[in-house]
Amino acid sequence: MTSVQVDKQHDGNEAADQAPEEGYQRGLGNRQIQMIAIGGAIGTGLFLGAGKAISMAGPSIILAYAIVGLVIFFIMRALGELLMYRPVSGSFSEYAREFLGPFVGFVTGWTYWLFWVVTGITEVTAAATYVQYWNKGIPQWAAALVFTVALFGINLISVKIFGELEFWFSMVKVTAIVGMILIGLGVITLGFSNAGDTASFTNLWSHGGFFPKGIGGTLMTLQIVMFAFLAVELVGVTAGEATDPKKVLPKAINTVPWRIGLFYIGALIIILSVVSWTVFKPGVSPFVAAFQQIGLPAGAGIVNFVVLTAALSSANSGMYSTGRMLRDLALNGQGPKFFTKLSKNGLPTWGTGVSVAMMLFGVYINYQWPGDAFNYVVSFATISGMWAWIVILASQLRYRAKANRGELPESEFKAPGSPYTSIFALAFIAMVIVMMGADPDARISLYAAPLWALILGVGYLCIKRRDAGLAAGTAAQEAPGEDAKS
Repeated sequence: MTSVQVDKQHDGNEAADQAPEEGYQRGLGNRQIQMIAIGGAIGTGLFLGAGKAISMAGPSIILAYAIVGLVIFFIMRALGELLMYRPVSGSFSEYAREFLGPFVGFVTGWTYWLFWVVTGITEVTAAATYVQYWNKGIPQWAAALVFTVALFGINLISVKIFGELEFWFSMVKVTAIVGMILIGLGVITLGFSNAGDTASFTNLWSHGGFFPKGIGGTLMTLQIVMFAFLAVELVGVTAGEATDPKKVLPKAINTVPWRIGLFYIGALIIILSVVSWTVFKPGVSPFVAAFQQIGLPAGAGIVNFVVLTAALSSANSGMYSTGRMLRDLALNGQGPKFFTKLSKNGLPTWGTGVSVAMMLFGVYINYQWPGDAFNYVVSFATISGMWAWIVILASQLRYRAKANRGELPESEFKAPGSPYTSIFALAFIAMVIVMMGADPDARISLYAAPLWALILGVGYLCIKRRDAGLAAGTAAQEAPGEDAKS
């Protein structure tokens, strides 16, 4: 359902809670949606990126994850309110178009598409490098090609297969984290393994205090922590294919607090208790460091397998979301019309295929020129992902204002504390963006954003001119007939 159709629906006083029909098959059940939601919150940002954050902030990184986790919950509840108002696969792009204007919807759709293309490139490339842990003789490009083709094939079969694969990908990540927590608790309380003599909860404050790098060090990690949560909003894209979105999606969103509490905060508390924060270094997984300290020889291999799974899960999600986003853009006249086509199984194969082709080209570029130029492109993922969160919050504020005035039906899943929680989340994201400008490693993403905005602005003007030309041509064709009748 496009934004134009929504306007007609409201004008015609149709049932507000009627599920939109977009041509997709509703093949994602409660079990799969729940695990997609969990998997979206657990990625390489936790398994690998947390090492750099720990080295920058020490034990206070736990507080950073807790604060950002609260902001993420506000964002997800804002998205949930919109989803219960109108569950569509275009999700926040469609809401931006309805509440913030067609240009913002255009920017959001294409930006989120680019976000997942870039993320897919990096994750498939990363997965190929992880394979070399077991067999260095496998060329990186060959492994990346095999992974990309295999995931593309899975995305062409049915949405049920996609959901099932994501279920098992997420299960591996969840099992690994729960296992690490249980082993760590055993080391701390029972004192077994090589780390038994030094493992203690006192490690959280006995090496320079809880803030060994000061408050400033903790603040500078917020952008890293925010990056770790990117893709948590993916559950919103599944709305058009969930079997019972009004029942399943609220359950998935309401699990965000305990997911963050267990998988992020709980895991970090245990890891930093088993191993002093001074041991961690950027580029080294905190899970690997903890397993090595405990003395489990298979630990590094286990974590490498889990990180491989996380990378493939992210790439799989990217292929899923890009096809849906391109089709949503095309349905609203903001993308090529052939993206609207669905396969017999109700899958947007054209959009997914073009996106996968872009991913393969990116893998080739990374293989040929793995230097700074490619890293600059990758750094854009952070700012483009946060743009989606900004749009979700802004759209929810506009929707709530209209609903309060009686112009739109009330959502069955209101965001608690809104509008204050949404305003707080927007202010927090703005603060993180400003802080990114103070970090030389992250600043490049802020440079890339205006360039991308310029490209989108030109593209939108071209579309407006095309539409104006089509309208003028139609008027010219109708004019002679009207004169003849008169």
